[in-house]
Amino acid sequence: MDTTGTLFLPPSGSTMAPEVDALMTFIFYVCIFFGVIVFGGVILFSIKYRRRRQVQVEAGPSHSTALEIAWSVLPLILMMIIFFWGFRAYMKMSVVPKDALEIKVTAQKWFWSFAYPDGATSVNELVVPVGKPIKLLMSSKDVIHSFFVPSFRLKRDVLPNRYSIAWFEATQQGAFELFCAEYCGSKHSGMLGKVRVVNDREYTDWLAASGKAGEGLSPVEFGAKLYESKECVTCHNIDGTRGDGPSFLNVYNHEVMLKDGSKLIADENYLRESILHPEAKVVAGYQPIMPTYQTLLKDAEVDALVAYIKSLSQ
Repeated sequence: MDTTGTLFLPPSGSTMAPEVDALMTFIFYVCIFFGVIVFGGVILFSIKYRRRRQVQVEAGPSHSTALEIAWSVLPLILMMIIFFWGFRAYMKMSVVPKDALEIKVTAQKWFWSFAYPDGATSVNELVVPVGKPIKLLMSSKDVIHSFFVPSFRLKRDVLPNRYSIAWFEATQQGAFELFCAEYCGSKHSGMLGKVRVVNDREYTDWLAASGKAGEGLSPVEFGAKLYESKECVTCHNIDGTRGDGPSFLNVYNHEVMLKDGSKLIADENYLRESILHPEAKVVAGYQPIMPTYQTLLKDAEVDALVAYIKSLSQ
């Protein structure tokens, strides 16, 4: 894995990173060059032409044609270089290759979920093959989020009720940090993930293994694993303490007070409905902020989570 980052940029990990880095470096040094000239001139002229007593002031030239042409043409040339360089990079980042592997990305408070072409899913970890163009079809289930992978020089806003499209091609294997770069609520800073880049064989093996999740585990054990991997732990504690959502401890077969003032006994149907349609019966004292897991969980996974929650009740 490349570890040769710069003072301002992390190590590069995609095909677009070198061009973005080169453009940024060019702009940075142009700014340094002209900054030195401007501030150096200010300091020099402040000293040379400072006010003195009994000094005869001589009239200078009214203007310099060469100087006026220089300070007009030179910035124009530099701006056109930056414009066309940036436009070329923007077009490369915007036009998705025809052979790209499409992965559906869903953002919601406060995690990322990914759906792959063969039906596999993952949460907060995007697994992709190295050297393969990856198309991201992204949408949000609640507020505006922003998909940001610094090492890939990739950042794109993810909006509700519409699709955002981005693409990248990883150049090396490894794990790369994924952030939400748009403030999205109280746990925005915890909306973290990884992009794991593997070789073709590892990617194929991972897809096959994801389709066999839960094999060899009891429903309760599988549910406990899903509780962590599907980010239920973000809002629901299992020790009885209050979180953004109700604790799972002693929920099953106990009375629950709902926001509308009604009461019910939390049976299996209530637990299943709360996972797939969380807005249907909101617990009193809590806000309806939980997204639906209807498209993120298979039936066996829902059953396992219900079994796990039941195991936490006496």
